[in-house]
Amino acid sequence: MDVLAHGLWGGALFGRRSNWKWRFAFVLGMMPDLIAFGPFMISQIGRNWIEFPPYVHRTYDVTHSLVVWAAVTAIVWLLRKKFPWILCPWALHVLCDIPLHTITFFPTPYLWPLSTPLVNGVRWAQPLLLIPNYLALTVTYAIWLGRRGQKPQYR
Repeated sequence: MDVLAHGLWGGALFGRRSNWKWRFAFVLGMMPDLIAFGPFMISQIGRNWIEFPPYVHRTYDVTHSLVVWAAVTAIVWLLRKKFPWILCPWALHVLCDIPLHTITFFPTPYLWPLSTPLVNGVRWAQPLLLIPNYLALTVTYAIWLGRRGQKPQYR
């Protein structure tokens, strides 16, 4: 899935309670890719590059691991004594990437540092996936924004 869609799904599913939570969930939904690719992409502005250096792959391993997510979430949970739902967009990002990445281009190491059986998924950037994804996001946000401000109806 592309970086923007990760953020939008994170915000839609885990950030609806307030504008602040939406922004945080939006950024956390994009965070695994921003951390892994962002610094390298910024350093390459105006340059021609052919492949990603090893540190990008290592960072990708860490940011796309459900084991790392679980460890961070457990630490925050123990410290706050309340489950940190706001960290769930990170896990959602990883779960979406598992079937939407091929083995040839950044397969998702969802169990890193443990041995991970990689999934040869489908390429997320093809129109047959990209268009329905953004249509679903449009419908999701239209419904959410349409319901915003409405009081619940009790019978």
